[in-house]
Amino acid sequence: MSNDLSIDADWSRQYIDGEWVPADDGGTIAVEDPSTREAVATVPAATERDVDAAYEAASEAQTEWETAPPAHRAEVVQQFLAALQEHSDAVVDLLAHEVGGSAIMGETSIQIASDHAGEAATLPRRMKGEHAESNIPGKENTVERGPKGVVTVISPWNFPLNLSARAVLPAIAAGNSVVLKPSTNSPITGGLLFARLFEQTDLPDGVLNVVTGRGSDIGDRVASHPESDVVSFTGSTEVGQHVAGLAGENLAVPAMELGGNNPFVVTSDADVDRAVDAATFGSFVHQGQVCISINRHIVHEDIYDEYVRKLTERAASLTVGSAHDPATEVGPIIDESQRDEMLDYVEETVAAGATLETGGETVAIDGVEDSLVVKPTVLSGVTNDMAAACNEHFGPIAPVIPFSDVDEAVEIANDTEYGLSGAVHADDLSVAKDIASRLETGNVHINDQPINDEAHVPFSGIGASGVGEYNSDAFLREITETKWISVQHEPRDYPL
Repeated sequence: MSNDLSIDADWSRQYIDGEWVPADDGGTIAVEDPSTREAVATVPAATERDVDAAYEAASEAQTEWETAPPAHRAEVVQQFLAALQEHSDAVVDLLAHEVGGSAIMGETSIQIASDHAGEAATLPRRMKGEHAESNIPGKENTVERGPKGVVTVISPWNFPLNLSARAVLPAIAAGNSVVLKPSTNSPITGGLLFARLFEQTDLPDGVLNVVTGRGSDIGDRVASHPESDVVSFTGSTEVGQHVAGLAGENLAVPAMELGGNNPFVVTSDADVDRAVDAATFGSFVHQGQVCISINRHIVHEDIYDEYVRKLTERAASLTVGSAHDPATEVGPIIDESQRDEMLDYVEETVAAGATLETGGETVAIDGVEDSLVVKPTVLSGVTNDMAAACNEHFGPIAPVIPFSDVDEAVEIANDTEYGLSGAVHADDLSVAKDIASRLETGNVHINDQPINDEAHVPFSGIGASGVGEYNSDAFLREITETKWISVQHEPRDYPL
């Protein structure tokens, strides 16, 4: 297939065993542009037979791929990185068409995906074994590390490029094969794009397979396939629990990044302007559709009014509109159901006694009826049990909750089943570090905002936010296994 990566290219085939093939029954799914509400592409609606074919190809290809020299596996990932960077403009445009990503979101996705590719390329040479002393005289113990086998990657729609890359690239680099099932909302940038880019490398056929389809049709078969050894999933906690259960039936390793309800704690001595700068990005980038975006602003009562006023001013000043307009800072929500759910949360929160400072409504763009663009929204007078605070709203919504002392702030922050990310703003670093150590989250960022991802730093959630770890050596442990080999060099005395 050609190297055309435009939205107008032919995306109507899936990628199995190095071949571009239609769905087994010829079914297709339309891809809708969130800005224009128009269908812009067609992808296959895979069947369970397509899924079985993908796993068969992956299983057969993996046994040879794991024997490829580390330098070659590293080179293939580097070739992928070169292809991604060569076509970066086209990829940013694809993200705008498919998920409503602004230029900021698209460029950030390229940057993070490139970081993951660079880190993945180092993994083949880091798959080292070890020597362990023995309690038995004359015995030599060694531990070898090798690939798990077939890694399933079920990727989300919100940041499909980099959230697919962080699992697909390390898995391949470590000698595994991959079956990639992207979200129905992002089948191109989360899936088929990877096949197009890997076609420009020396990756053998069958090592990467991409099936696109509705979760209701093939999701269970993908998650529960007996050929799968690891299931990597990013998405909601509810779906993740179901996926992990299916994976567990086959004793596949689950690596799950799930939902979040991320706190942003601002103490009385914090630099308010600096905190608002971070809060604006952390709440409104990519319309707040980020698992690690700010869900709750927890602000000391002494600076609460100033913080609300300045955050409201910043939110109201952001440029909203079509993702295809380079000036747009806040674009469309992914679809109607997501938009309607978040607006319901706003309405319920106001009905419960909060004040709508700005936003809370959609904006018509380019004559599009029933627009998916929601104005950046700030809510004051919020309590932790109100709908926009206790739920993962996944939108451009900033509920601001007051607190009186540090203990109360920590209590509010931890009053959730989730534990993904968070941030603390304070002038006194000792106070900030104390709060950070008490927050029940997998990641905490001081004098910053919670949206951070560096490929060489472990990333994980706790509680309802997931199991397993991503990035660098942490994810390498998820996708590899160890084997203990001992050699008895001297005759051993046995009790029988």
